[in-house]
Amino acid sequence: MALTMRAAAAAAGPTRGLRRLFSTGFVPPMNSPPPNPRVEAEPSTNLFVSGLNKRTTSEGLHKAFSAFGEVVQARVVTDRVSGFSKGFGFVRYSTLEDAAKGKQGLDGQFLDGWVIFAEYARPRTTTPPPENNSTQYGRY
Repeated sequence: MALTMRAAAAAAGPTRGLRRLFSTGFVPPMNSPPPNPRVEAEPSTNLFVSGLNKRTTSEGLHKAFSAFGEVVQARVVTDRVSGFSKGFGFVRYSTLEDAAKGKQGLDGQFLDGWVIFAEYARPRTTTPPPENNSTQYGRY
């Protein structure tokens, strides 16, 4: 019985799904939104640094970026519970020119064996507080 099902499936030909997807004539559906290009943030003295090694410290980040200008503050963001690095951080320079030099100098470079990426930090977006729909006991 199983042999006849395999023979029937082989005679029916390849499945349409993957073959159609990987063929050169594949056209994505028209209703899918186009990918959004990444918009670069406004230049500021604060840089967002990603791709950090888990062992990179705030002092190491400060030392690496101070070669390009006067660093006011360098901070590696850590997990509240474990204390380990989350792999990103922030560097604040004293001037916009120093921040531009630091961004150009270390974007895509190695720090502690990992490739890091530096870009201008985006300002935090403020979210409105949630409406108070709760009852006296905190449930809806």
